[in-house]
Amino acid sequence: MSSLVTKAAPDFSAKAVLADGSIQEGFALSSFKGKYVLIFFYPMDFTFVCPTEILAFDAELGEFGKRNVQVIGVSVDSEYSHHAWREQERAKGGIGKIGFPLVADITKKISADYGVLLETGVALRGLFLIDRSGTVRHELVNDLPLGRSTEEALRIVDALQTFEEVGEVCPANFKKGGKTMKASQRGKEQYFTA
Repeated sequence: MSSLVTKAAPDFSAKAVLADGSIQEGFALSSFKGKYVLIFFYPMDFTFVCPTEILAFDAELGEFGKRNVQVIGVSVDSEYSHHAWREQERAKGGIGKIGFPLVADITKKISADYGVLLETGVALRGLFLIDRSGTVRHELVNDLPLGRSTEEALRIVDALQTFEEVGEVCPANFKKGGKTMKASQRGKEQYFTA
């Protein structure tokens, strides 16, 4: 598996269940040019770790929205499975009325294009941050039993946006409003100054 970071995000057009519960034909990644996009792949609907992640991203939609980030979930399930899962109450194993689209990757092409498709036919827990021009700037891939952190996803968005705004790089554990670093070039060696 090679990294997509610094490359154009693979575009796709597929059926998706939107935040209002409707099913859209031809839901396309390219329609979000000019916005940041956070795509996260999860293995399957009606499972165990997956709803914890979906509900965690849903709980942080306000924070992602403040940063002009569109959150999109993708799994190999059909749009009908996504819709049924949304219709089921959270207390009974459903995810309820979440506020972001769930894409139906029934052909598994999107998962394959993003390098997260397992031979078993489900996707690993891949997360991709795409900038406003459509370039992948961050990717994280977890094995099936390992849930992701929305706090870390927001931190990465903040680091990218800070870099874009001030032109300085963000050190380890950078948090919004934290100290950045000037990147300088001297010969062939890269070095950083505070």
